[in-house]
Amino acid sequence: MDPATTSAAPSAPPYADHPSFEITAQGHSFTFYPAGADRLRALLDLIGSAQSSLAVFYYLFDSDTSGTAVRDALVAAARRGVTVDLIVDDFGNDAGSPFFEPLTEAGGRFALFSPKWGTRYLVRNHQKFVIADGARVMTGGANVSDHYFGPPEANGWCDLSAIIEGDVVEQFTRWFGLLQAWVAGEAAARTRQLRALRDIVKAWDGGDGPVRLLVGGPLVRRGHWAWVFRQDLVKARRLDTVSAYFSPPRSFRRQIAQVARRGEARMVMAGKSDIDAAIDMARLQYKPLLGAGARLFEFQPCKLHMKLLVADDASYVGSANLDKRSFRINVELMVRIEDAEVAAKLRALIDHMEAASIPVTRAWYKREATWFNRMRWRMAYWMSLADYRVSKLGAG
Repeated sequence: MDPATTSAAPSAPPYADHPSFEITAQGHSFTFYPAGADRLRALLDLIGSAQSSLAVFYYLFDSDTSGTAVRDALVAAARRGVTVDLIVDDFGNDAGSPFFEPLTEAGGRFALFSPKWGTRYLVRNHQKFVIADGARVMTGGANVSDHYFGPPEANGWCDLSAIIEGDVVEQFTRWFGLLQAWVAGEAAARTRQLRALRDIVKAWDGGDGPVRLLVGGPLVRRGHWAWVFRQDLVKARRLDTVSAYFSPPRSFRRQIAQVARRGEARMVMAGKSDIDAAIDMARLQYKPLLGAGARLFEFQPCKLHMKLLVADDASYVGSANLDKRSFRINVELMVRIEDAEVAAKLRALIDHMEAASIPVTRAWYKREATWFNRMRWRMAYWMSLADYRVSKLGAG
């Protein structure tokens, strides 16, 4: 049996990406891009319209058609006098550093986050964001690669990015400055500065407004984006999530179950992925959630990569999955938007995805959870904690 597909299930209904949508709320303008082609066009337009500065931070950057187009747009911006700063995670730098030489030759700056070896080997910059002119930011789950901009019929990643204008952009600018200084210090000192990175994350203050930039990092708990999410779960009566990788700490799984018992919890998981382990490790967690009354679905049309959480009127959009790496190890960001209208719009997107998903019922679970499958699911879970590249989950 192929664990990346749902056996004995009907064919998924025809699916098309949800169209982009805009909403103004809490003094901010949000434009959400669920479709890959729209995301790429918006990213290139954002870079192309920059007048003074571009601050760019990505986990994965590839040298394929899309990656080349984005790099060339950055080069063109540098040539017209825009200050361009690009940081890419060393682990996710699939393009290779020579690929970015045209940018540095044009006057832009390029740096790598974290070396591959040493005590920080497992720590990744998992963030994805672009700040244009200190006034607009694009962020979400999508990296720079053809996989993240392809359509469903080509099995491209189903993902979500947003362009935001408003006061939260200043928080992004401040956050980028802190990380840029840390990366520069790391390169100059050639020392391991894990503690310094943790201190930056610990000290981060996204304020207490309705639109906040929340971050997370290695072994940080209080103040972490997940810490704030936990507070929302404590009182939530409705929870809707889309998570490509699902293996949160036990305490969070219990809280999700509690939301389901006192209200409603709907969770869309991956039914297709580029790696079987992404699905296996999620399936290991299904039984107690089903027992609590949560409604679970596996998305069928194409690979799932979206990170979207909606707890009552609080929505989270950004880079973090509901897995232990995003909770405990990776450097992550999530934008928290407290607004009923935004929450309703994002739930409508999840409705659209649910319609193209297969329900995970107790009968389905009983049929799938054989002794052999449960052993395989558990092995995938523990291997993914050691290193995503071990289970080929590097493109998160």
